[in-house]
Order: sequence, then structure tokens, then C-alpha cells
Amino acid sequence: MTVAFFSGSRRRAAVALGAVSAGLLVLSACDKPTPIATVTVGTDSIHSEAACYNDGEAIKESQIQQCLNKKAEKSITVAMDDKIRFGVDPEIADNGWTIFLGGQQAEPEPYKKTYRTIPASAFFSSQTGEATDKTQVTIVENTGKKLTGIWHFELKKES
Repeated sequence: MTVAFFSGSRRRAAVALGAVSAGLLVLSACDKPTPIATVTVGTDSIHSEAACYNDGEAIKESQIQQCLNKKAEKSITVAMDDKIRFGVDPEIADNGWTIFLGGQQAEPEPYKKTYRTIPASAFFSSQTGEATDKTQVTIVENTGKKLTGIWHFELKKES
């Protein structure tokens, strides 16, 4: 003889409660995504979340050089006469951002707009003046005093 422990409506309520609980558990395990930086050349575009990000707080001094030296995971091919468009989320622009080349700061002051265009030719000569075939470009979110986010991209010169 089979005995039902719960009536139909109680069973449905228990299943619904279990589903809601499981859903909340899954959502609480998710990390908040970092802001996005984008590089566009012509109609091609690549975007990336931060290689290092501390939810808008300063990255620890001990981690900065390690973060700046990480290799870019995304790359895009450019011709010397192309214009490279850099775009960042508004929260990055609010703090300010600068471009680093090969791990070294390439401009003195943080830029405060979400979008800018730079000629590709500016990225393909080394510090000694020699031509290079690829270069790592790093977008660094900073307030002028502290680094809060780092995004890496590789630019490959079209052959």
C-alpha cells in the first residue's frame, strides 16, 4: 500500500522552494564581471575583461608589475595606415585611463573619455626606433595616483 506523504499542492510548493533556493545559490557563486575595454580596427573588433581588477579599488603594489607583464590573450591585425579605436566602459573613463606599451606608460595624464582614435603607425616602432611586427597595448584604469584595472591587447602588423 502506498501512502502519499504530501498532497499535490504541498509537493509543488516544496519543489518550487527547492528550485528558488538552488537558483539563489548559483547566482551567489557568480563573480561580478569586470568592466570591458575594446579595440576596433576598421570593422574588426576585440574586447576583453580586465586581466587584473580589484572591483574599483587600488591593485596592490606587489601585484602591479606582474599584472602589467601578463601576455595579451586577444590580438587584432592592423595595417600601418589604419586608425585604432580604443573604447572603455564609462566607469573606467570616470576614473581615467592611460595606454601602456610593452608594460611602460606611454602618456603622462589619464584620459577621461570613453573613446579615442590613434593611428596604427604610433604603435609599431620600438624605443630604439626599430620597426616591430607586433606590440602589446595595455589599457590601465587609474586615478593618477592608483591603478585600479589592467586590460591587455596585442596589435599585429599586417604583412
